[in-house]
Amino acid sequence: MTARTIEELEQIRKECKSMVTKRAAASGGAVLVPVPGADVLADVGILMQLLPAINGKFGLSEKQLEGLDAETKSMVYGFITSIGSKLIGRLITREAIVQILKKMGIRIATKQVSKFVPLLGQGLAAAIGFTAMRTIGNRHVDQCYEVAKRLLEQRTAADIARNWTVPQQPLEPVGVDHLPNRDPEAAIPLLPASTKD
Repeated sequence: MTARTIEELEQIRKECKSMVTKRAAASGGAVLVPVPGADVLADVGILMQLLPAINGKFGLSEKQLEGLDAETKSMVYGFITSIGSKLIGRLITREAIVQILKKMGIRIATKQVSKFVPLLGQGLAAAIGFTAMRTIGNRHVDQCYEVAKRLLEQRTAADIARNWTVPQQPLEPVGVDHLPNRDPEAAIPLLPASTKD
């Protein structure tokens, strides 16, 4: 993982969100190409570059995770599974991108149709494309941030535990001096005395 503090992690998150906004603007601009489907192909290409770049910034690319020790790698994949991501720590394929775009299907279909509406159609399509791309990108940034934050917190807790030292002081003997009745003869018997008749 590249971040060693929450502050560094926040900075990475901020940089990634800025990168997402720039790529989303490019996606919105792809709508202006008059070839049907060209904008969807552009979206696939943009996501094929954007998502691995985000993974890499957070130290969560497939290659980076391969370099971790077995215990840490297992912990990271557990975090990834718990948040439900299929894109962190894995090779990003066209099929994975197409699945994401299918989930955003209504927006994509609306974008395609709105391009053919006179006057405002292309502007609307560009806005839809920008919003869809930003949503996908920012969701991925937030998921990567969450995994990296959990790992950082886990490592911090482990470092604290490893470096924790208990002061070595001689122990004082614990006795019965603090009890109010110190006379053993005056002790209350636990069982009643047996009486023979």
